[in-house]
Amino acid sequence: MPERLQKFLSRAGVCSRRAAEELIRQGQVAVDGLTVAELGLKIEPDRQRVTVKGQPVAPPGRKITILLNKPQGYVTTMSDPQGRPVVTSLLAGIKERLFPVGRLDLDTEGALILTNDGDLAQRLLHPKFEINKTYQALVKGRPSPEAIAALERGIDLDGRRTWPARIKLLGGEEGGSRLSIVIHEGRKRQVRRMFAAIGHPVVHLKRLAYGHLRLGDLPLGAYRRLSDLDLDLLFPPAKPAKKIHREKFFSLQTKK
Repeated sequence: MPERLQKFLSRAGVCSRRAAEELIRQGQVAVDGLTVAELGLKIEPDRQRVTVKGQPVAPPGRKITILLNKPQGYVTTMSDPQGRPVVTSLLAGIKERLFPVGRLDLDTEGALILTNDGDLAQRLLHPKFEINKTYQALVKGRPSPEAIAALERGIDLDGRRTWPARIKLLGGEEGGSRLSIVIHEGRKRQVRRMFAAIGHPVVHLKRLAYGHLRLGDLPLGAYRRLSDLDLDLLFPPAKPAKKIHREKFFSLQTKK
């Protein structure tokens, strides 16, 4: 059955659908030897040969999703031109090609999901699902209640307002403060930039959870495979449809 090229690349575990679209725009993807540079092409995976950067892409196999406790000093890309270590080098024992869902910057550690399930990655990255991500940060100084309240309401970063956040002061340390932050956006270095904007730069940052899926006692640099029950913890429960009270319903009907 024909499917869009970017969806096939995502299902095959090359990268997320969004990243696949960027590879196509850059002319890195070819079908039957012809470079594709525009989005929208449909292919027949069983009959056509797809390559990315000259390497053939095999049809997707079994779906695997893992939770990694990313250490500092690793980049969340499939390769790095500067030669820095990549997170996939930590996945000893996994033969499938997995890609990171979203990013943690070089200096941030903690929960990172990697998968070859493109549909799952799309859901996790799409803003409409509002997947909460919980962080713990050590910042310089002690932010005032007013500054924390401003971050919770949302501040302007690059001319665009951040969505409201949930922030809790956990305690003070010598010269700094430790806080819990919950956001559902994924802008580049967002937590660090938020606290820099109020004059309290981040000294150390760790992501502790996606939704209700927590890092727990997973050792730094280790990973674990996620079960279906784990995956359910990623997404908020569906909101029930609003019900109209019986008497109110009939009242509305009689007014028509």
